[in-house]
Amino acid sequence: MALFRGMWGALRALGRSGAEICAGCGGRLPSPLSLICIPKCFSSNVGNYPKKPMTSYLRFSTEQLPRFKAKHPDAKLSELIKKIAAAWRELPDAEKKVYEADFKAEWKAYKEAMGKFKEQLTPSQLVSFEKEVKQKRNKKKASIKKRELTLLGKPKRPRSAYNIYVSESFQETKDESAQGKLRTIYQAWKSLSNDEREAYIQLAKDDRIRYDNEMKSWEEQMAEVGRSDLIRRSVKRSGDIIED
Repeated sequence: MALFRGMWGALRALGRSGAEICAGCGGRLPSPLSLICIPKCFSSNVGNYPKKPMTSYLRFSTEQLPRFKAKHPDAKLSELIKKIAAAWRELPDAEKKVYEADFKAEWKAYKEAMGKFKEQLTPSQLVSFEKEVKQKRNKKKASIKKRELTLLGKPKRPRSAYNIYVSESFQETKDESAQGKLRTIYQAWKSLSNDEREAYIQLAKDDRIRYDNEMKSWEEQMAEVGRSDLIRRSVKRSGDIIED
């Protein structure tokens, strides 16, 4: 693989096209101008496939976030997202249609590019590619979703009484390792009196109320910007915020 990369870099430096190289191994290129070869001798690690475009609102949010940060440097991310959501709601339909048209065009281009890309693969490469893509998507699904929800300003989940106690006690605990600190904190938690625990239980209840109120407001914003897919099913059915 290192030899292949080295040879490829040298040929690129000489200005030769990918088509000249691929004619030798029988592999084909995603496009006539591409310098990325998918040789038949490599059936996995095909990582240069087309990526899905961002939705209209997510593109708008990504564009606007740096501007709102500059205008409101001390604002929290959740506050910035609310401002961006409000700006999207107030955006004239004509400007929204530009974002929507761009997304539709990019989605069409993505589907066409993916179709052409798959046509370049042998049957065995296609099976390997689809398996690899599925594994990567499953692995990254949670982290991608988390980043998107952070960008959209989803409220943080409520903490339990024990989690609040841990966050308060962690820095004060003298054990050097994190694992040692957690063991010490757990033992200290078990030693607390009922009255001492009740204080943390009340904090957890207050945090739950905070979460419910913020989620209600956030889900209303998501409905307004066309992201009803992010609203909890129980809320869609009854309109009430319940514990998820």
